[in-house]
Amino acid sequence: MPQQSKPVSYGGQAVIEGVMFGGKHVNVTAVRRKDGEITYLEVPKQDKTWVMKLRRIPLLRGIVSIIDSSVKGSKHLNYSADAYADDELEPEEKAKQQEKQGTGWSLSMIIGVTAVAILSFLFGKIVLTLLPVVIEDFLFKNVFDNQFLHNVLEGVIKLILLLAYLWLISQTPMIKRLFQYHGAEHKVISAYEAGEELTPENVQKYSRLHYRCGSSFIMLTVIIGIFLYSVFTYDNLWERMGQRLLLLPVVLGVSFELLKITNSLRDIPVLRYLGYPGLWLQLLTTKEPTNAQVEVSIASFNRMLELDAKLANVSTATEVPVATLDPVKG
Repeated sequence: MPQQSKPVSYGGQAVIEGVMFGGKHVNVTAVRRKDGEITYLEVPKQDKTWVMKLRRIPLLRGIVSIIDSSVKGSKHLNYSADAYADDELEPEEKAKQQEKQGTGWSLSMIIGVTAVAILSFLFGKIVLTLLPVVIEDFLFKNVFDNQFLHNVLEGVIKLILLLAYLWLISQTPMIKRLFQYHGAEHKVISAYEAGEELTPENVQKYSRLHYRCGSSFIMLTVIIGIFLYSVFTYDNLWERMGQRLLLLPVVLGVSFELLKITNSLRDIPVLRYLGYPGLWLQLLTTKEPTNAQVEVSIASFNRMLELDAKLANVSTATEVPVATLDPVKG
């Protein structure tokens, strides 16, 4: 497969029965339908100028990227969920749904998905930030006075909660398949970066773990938080919780920058171990995919490359459609 002289670091996301890949100019989701057909959601990127400027500012760019990815990823996840639900409908019900809801993405749908994505992200981060504080304070408040040790225990509790949650949800059939598609996404990116022809047989040779995965970012936030929180002192539980909330954007920003550094150093024999904690977490968030799942991932990636090449030649943003998809309903 021909490679660009200046390779692009592609990323993706597993969705229900499919994979989304993001290119320079377009995000593409491929979903395997119940009848075996693969359908696509194709959304050209149209980032606002102010968003692009914020993405160039160290520390701040991490937070902007995380929220932006959550919003865009939710739209693709919603598409895959609609496809899955549609496949379970009887023909009569499907006709009623199509007549009632129509096709495409209305402004209200986009706003709704955006709001839910942002609120879900904030809720998850706040809960995972504050709950370990409360638990640690309840269990060890009067055991010792060393605040650094309290912070370490807080980080350990956060990690235990995270691992327990991931293990628990991975036991459900749907999440297990989602994690298999996550592994398929990583394998395709690794195969492409190695210059392999993208066939199921070639792709399956590669690891389901990848340095740039969001799972690595989650692990880094736990580690960075322990040290960053230790810079500040607190007098009571409420002050401690308030500090955690105020420092949350800083933890996310620093973790994002460190993730970029560890990824750039992964080919250095000693320094590559900096990324290992994140890879270990991926042992839970990814599963070995089937050849059929890898085929969907390859289809998504190839379609993204094809559209990326086409859209690179578009001279003005007005010529780019808002979204193109094979309709889920109908």
